[in-house]
This record gives sequence, structure tokens and C-alpha cells, in this order.
Amino acid sequence: MKEKYTVALIGNPNVGKSTLFNQLTGLKQHTGNWAGKTVEIARGYCRLSVLSIELIDLPGTYSLISRSPEEEVTRDYLENGTADAVIIVCDALCLERNLHLALQTLELTDRALLCVNLMDEATKEGIQIDLTGIGRELGIPAVGTTARNKQSLKVLISALEELLGGRDTAPRKVRYPQNMEEACKRIQSHIPADTKHTAWWAHRLLEGEKKALEKFNCYSELIATAENKRLLLEKNGKKISDYTIAASLLAAEEICAEHIQHRSGARKNSLLDRILTHRIGAYPLMFCMLLILLFLTVKAANYPSAWLSDLFAFGKNNLSEFFHAVKMPNLLHSFLLDGIYTVTAFVVSVMLPPMAIFFPLFTLLEDAGVLPRIAFNLDKVFFKCKACGKQSLTMCMGIGCNAVGVTGARIIDSKRERLMAIITNTFVPCNGKFPTLILICTLFFAAGSSADFITPLLLGGLMILAVLATLLATKILSMTFLKGCPTSFILELPPYRRPQFVKTLTRSLLDRTLSVLARAILVSIPAGMVIWLLTHITVNSVSLLSIVATFLDPMGKLLGLDGTILFAFILGLPANEIVLPIVFMAYTSGNAVVDISNLDSVKDILLANGWDLQRAVCVTAFMLFHWPCATTLLTVYKETKSIKWTLVSAMLPALFGILFCILLNLLFYTW
Repeated sequence: MKEKYTVALIGNPNVGKSTLFNQLTGLKQHTGNWAGKTVEIARGYCRLSVLSIELIDLPGTYSLISRSPEEEVTRDYLENGTADAVIIVCDALCLERNLHLALQTLELTDRALLCVNLMDEATKEGIQIDLTGIGRELGIPAVGTTARNKQSLKVLISALEELLGGRDTAPRKVRYPQNMEEACKRIQSHIPADTKHTAWWAHRLLEGEKKALEKFNCYSELIATAENKRLLLEKNGKKISDYTIAASLLAAEEICAEHIQHRSGARKNSLLDRILTHRIGAYPLMFCMLLILLFLTVKAANYPSAWLSDLFAFGKNNLSEFFHAVKMPNLLHSFLLDGIYTVTAFVVSVMLPPMAIFFPLFTLLEDAGVLPRIAFNLDKVFFKCKACGKQSLTMCMGIGCNAVGVTGARIIDSKRERLMAIITNTFVPCNGKFPTLILICTLFFAAGSSADFITPLLLGGLMILAVLATLLATKILSMTFLKGCPTSFILELPPYRRPQFVKTLTRSLLDRTLSVLARAILVSIPAGMVIWLLTHITVNSVSLLSIVATFLDPMGKLLGLDGTILFAFILGLPANEIVLPIVFMAYTSGNAVVDISNLDSVKDILLANGWDLQRAVCVTAFMLFHWPCATTLLTVYKETKSIKWTLVSAMLPALFGILFCILLNLLFYTW
């Protein structure tokens, strides 16, 4: 028996496969792209008694009939036979649907183990599963686990050790209609003898799968035989793939009917689901949930912002005294404190609190199972725009970070629809825009005691506007550059779960808030340097900043802005978080201290530089719609490998913003 083994994890999305992987490997893991693909996989290591295991967490997929990059990667890995064993992870709450993938997997390997996860939730729902009987039906070991409980994995580890030790298996093969079986045997006889999984490839050739035809394109007799058999069987108009899926689903249904029992009176459709996915009532309910999140964010963010502002002011005073004590030159003193320190302090004081509150709350909704319901509600809307409903999921990802939303578009199978999702993702405000939008709304549209209630309403309205703009842009693309028919997709509605508060908060703070903040700080330091230099380097007693701002002023005025604001947006290309700090530093020539805790002093600086209700509206509109940050643009290029589509991704939201601001500016002048 070997001492080192490779074990692959396969399963549908949302079955707890990644949780199981994390529990088994701990911190001994790393993530990277599959060779030649943009699909991420995770590898990890663990020890079972005397065995050393390399675990491969394959992308979640519903089928091995490859249509998406995820399905292709998973199937290619199983076909190559690299793994010594495969753990098929299923959800105990919807085992019948999961067994469809399990039966397909058993056509490519006989060294498999069925892991039925979430057994604790199945017990709560009154579902009794005969694991021994299911294992006997499938011809492989079957165990039950609760991946979040590490103690429950002992039975899985024991079964895996037995399997790797040489335990016999006899995987069940799906029974297809007799005429289809006979056709496959005829095709199989023409497949080269050195080919692995000939029965599998015979079925794919009979279905006319593109990848299978490409693999055997030099065997003309084989291709002709498969084509003749397919035409003969499809005389009645029903596709071979329909027979294949039907046979697999029927086998899964028979197994579950025999070995799964539901407690009498157990409800299959929860009342909460009927409310959250109601045809009419779901939309106002979604808006109300968004308002609650925004209210909690606005209300709670004021206090830490004030504390951080006081802390940075205290630090600046002490640093200033220290610099004076060591007789630091005045220019260097100003460069370090009025340039780098001031911009960085502003970014942290204004940006950190809203992100640290909003995104953990947003993640809790995601973990509880609410976000998939929101995507389900938006599916029909995107379908009417001739886009895939999965775009609603990538749009939700973009609220956290547009770069993440762009990467998330990999879940969309169609290249046309994937491009639409990538290009339009930046229409939804990311975490870099939220704090600026909150500050402007609070200062100019919701001042006074009612600010805590009006600001969330305004932000909610802006979010609706962003979604409508996303739909409009998607519709325009589907009618022009990216014409085509929308595709349907399977959207799994996972069961509602109690969020793991500590784990969720930790993950959200580390993976989202602090990582984004770190990026903003890294960008704010050079931005502070550049702004300080622009304000202190002069030509004929006029600063470079004033020269550039004066040059941009006509264009800025057309948009309802000014040259300084427009220049700040240009300099803010590396990160949206630094746009407003650049504006303040430019207005004060890098010398004034802005007390973030005192909103009146912040507003006074803006009013002194020509801000009014009209300008605040136009700045808000342009902050909502303008070119993506550099990180997002680089991600777009990485995903599309196209300069053309990267430029379109930059220009389309900017064009929306420019036209929208011009229209608003004209309306104000008309009034």
C-alpha cells in the first residue's frame, strides 16, 4: 500500500464541499488557477493515520456533461484518472438531485466514496436516510457527515482509509433504453482500445458532444457510426441527451424512494421561501432589507469615524511636535504630514467604518441563504434583457468589490452573457464608492436629526438606480455588440442556515474589509505625495494643480462639477476610496486639517469652494457612474484577454455618467 495518495472532492455547489475540505486540511492548503483555465482550484494536505493525502477541491458542478469551464475542469480531472479516490459530496436535504452527479462520476471511476453532508439539518427537517442501503445500491461506501462538526468526520476518514487500503467496490451503472445501449456498444467497438472510459465516450459521441467529436475527429468510421446511430434514435425528435438525463434522474429517484423517508407533516416549502420569492411582494421586501442594512451602516459608522478622526488628529499633533523637536525641514514636514498622513487618515477615518459594518452584515445574509433568493427574484428581469439570470449573482458580488464581481462571471456558461456581466458589473457601486456616497448624502441631502433615516433611503434609491442602469446597459449590449438569445440555468436555493457569526465576521473583516482597506492605503500614500507635489510645485507662481484644474474646468462645469473634482476622479483611477480625500487636499492646498468628526467643518470647506445642491447631485451621480478602478480594469483584461472589451468596460459606465450628469446639470439650469 502506498503512503501518499491523491483524493479529489466533487459535488454540486452549496453542499458544504469547501467546508469539508477546510476541516480536513486546516491551513495546509493553497489556491490557484487550473493550468490553461481561469477556474480556481484548491489543494490541501492532511494525514490519515500513516497515510499522507493530497486533497483536490474540484469546482462545484451540477453535471459532467461539460458546458462551463468548471464542468470541463472537473470532468477532465476525473477522465485523466489522476486521483486514487474520489469523495462525492452530497447535500442530505436534496440527495435525489445530487445523485445525478454521483451516478455520472461512477461512470468515470470505481474508486469512489459517497459523503452525505448536512446530516444534522436533515434530521431537523425530519429526513431519515438509510446510508447503508444507498451505498449498497451505488456499489460504493456511503457515510454521513456534518462538515462543520469535525468530530463527525471520523467515520468519513475511516471509510476513506478502507477505500485506499483496497476495499472492493462495484459502482452501479445507469440503465439506458435498450436501443441506446446497443448503439453505444456498436460505437464503443470502434473506439481505439487504448482509450480510457470507452463506454463514457461512446455515450458522448452518440449525443454528438463537440468535445468528444474533436477528440476522435481523425477516426472517420467511428464518427460516421456515431452520427448514423444518433440520427436513427432521434427520429422522434427527442435528443439523446434527454434520454441520458432522464435515465440518470430515474435511477436517482428509485434509490431515494427506497432509502429515504420524510417525517409525516414535514413541510417541503417553507413559509419564508414563499414570502422571499413572492412574484410581487419579494421586490419591496428586498428593498426593505437593503434599507435596514444601510440604516445600520450609517447609524453605526458615525461613532467609529469620529473616534478614528480624533485618533489621527492626536497622532498628527504628536508627530508634528516630534518633527519640530528634531528640526525637520519644513518642506519635508509638510510633505509627510500634510501630504501622505492627511490623505491616509482621511481614507481610514471615512472608508473603514462603513465597510467594517456593511460587509459583515451583507455576508451574514449570504451565509443565511438570503442572497440566492434575491438572485432568483432578479432572474426573470435579466432574462428579459436577453441576459443570463446568473448575472444577478455577479451583480451582488460587485457590491463588495467590482473586481470580485468580474471574476464571479466565470459561473456564466455563455461567452456572450459572461461578457455582458463583466462589462456592466461596475454600474453597481462597490465598497470604494459607498463611504463617499454616504458622506455626500449626509452633508447635503439629509442634514439634521433625520439624517440617520433619510441617508439610507437615498442610498437605497441610488442602489435601485444602479440596478436599473445595469439592466439598461445589458439590454443595449444585447441589442448591439452582443446579440443573441438568453440561456436558462439551474439556480439552487440552499436551505436557510443559522449564520456562523464569529467565522463570518472574521472572514468578512479579513477577506473583504481589511484587504480592501490595505489596497486603499497603499494607493492613498502615493496619491498624497502626488497631490502635495501638484499643490507645491508652481509655474509663474501658479501651482500645477491649479493649472490642470483650470484646463479641465470647462469639461467639469459641463458635468456640473469643476476642474478640481474631475481631476480628482482621474487621479482616483487606482482606487475610488481616494477621490474625496484628493478633493479636500486640493481645496485646502494640502495645508488644512479636515476634522471628519465635525461634519459642519467638512461642509464649510466644500461650500467655500463652490459646492451647492446642484454640484452635490452631479458629484453623486458621477461617483455612481464613472470608469472602474485600475484593479477592476486589470481583472477585466485578465478575464477577457481583450483590450477592446477592457476599453468598453471603462467607457460604457463613464459614458452613462457623463450623459447623466449633463442631463442633471441642464435640468438644474432650466429650473
